Amino acid sequence: MTFLLQEYWWFLISVLGAALVFLLFVQGGQSMLMCTRSNDERNLMVNSIGTKWELTFTTLVVFGGAFFASFPLFYSTSFGGAYWLWILILFTFVAQAVSYQYRRKRGNLYGTRFFDILLVISGALGCFLLGVAVSMMFFGADFKVTMGNILDPGSPVISQWGAGHGWEAIFCWRNWILGFAVLFLARTQCALYYMNNIQAGDTFFNLCRRRVLVNGIIFVVFFLAFVALLLTHTGLQTTGLHSFEPVPYKYFHNYVDMWWCLVLFLAGVVMVLYAVGKSVFASHYTKGIWWSGIGTVLVVLTLFWVAGYNDTPYYPSIADTASSLTIFNSSSTQFTLKVMSVVSLLVPFVVAYIAYVWYKMNARPLTPAEMDSDHHSY
Repeated sequence: MTFLLQEYWWFLISVLGAALVFLLFVQGGQSMLMCTRSNDERNLMVNSIGTKWELTFTTLVVFGGAFFASFPLFYSTSFGGAYWLWILILFTFVAQAVSYQYRRKRGNLYGTRFFDILLVISGALGCFLLGVAVSMMFFGADFKVTMGNILDPGSPVISQWGAGHGWEAIFCWRNWILGFAVLFLARTQCALYYMNNIQAGDTFFNLCRRRVLVNGIIFVVFFLAFVALLLTHTGLQTTGLHSFEPVPYKYFHNYVDMWWCLVLFLAGVVMVLYAVGKSVFASHYTKGIWWSGIGTVLVVLTLFWVAGYNDTPYYPSIADTASSLTIFNSSSTQFTLKVMSVVSLLVPFVVAYIAYVWYKMNARPLTPAEMDSDHHSY
């Protein structure tokens, strides 16, 4: 029973992670605000994604909350140990929220341009750092877990991180590869979203099409580099609750053993490439964001599955292999997992509500005229 609950909660974590990566197109759009000199176009871009930034923020909070409820040892180890990484991510989201609310507010002392620059920095940095955080699930993190420390009255800390406390992960070149891949995927998807959501003439549409081409090519380069690193990496195989052995090409074997993951991974990659190709070369194609979005969700789902299933530790330790975290040695009790599983049955209703609200907000494309008539615009 406990085994099934642990598998179920890793599946939910995967779904939330995939949704979060898709919604990062908001941050990707922020990072492109300075690519235009027209204030009207910049206001259109901000207002197009301004109605969605709360969805990204909420998904990040739910993602962290789900980890806290289902795998608390990961929560305390990563969020408490690599705090420089996580606190920078938090600051990017705080800066984002403040910028949307104040950039065009009457009496704004710093001016609109200050908050636009803040949006650019927080958008680019947020995508990159979240990619770095996810990359540690494959290439490891600098921590040790010592359960006996709970009996030490002087320092009752189970998980201990290295001296860098997250800086070492930020400056690890392996983590940079996925960080940049996530950033340029988000920029590509936002350009596709603008093509679907903004109606501002051929000049703006063609500008977005060029952004899809340039950012899409850079994304493919970093993504292929990440896939090559992942499939050739020597990962860990679980041999006991706290014992592991290195296995060359571990994640390649995971894709082969779980063939459905490989099928979904390839289907997702094809959908993203199709979205980019058709949006760039068709005369006026606006549905690319949906092909790319579904493809992104499929690919990220499989990455989480090969990270946590098939007897694989989803958070390998590079300081002490025996401290690596699996979905079995880091989960909550059976009682907690069971109660939370009942609560999780409400998730489809929440998703349906979000989809309905999204549909209503995007029922009509955004136009320059709405910027003048809408007094609540960002």
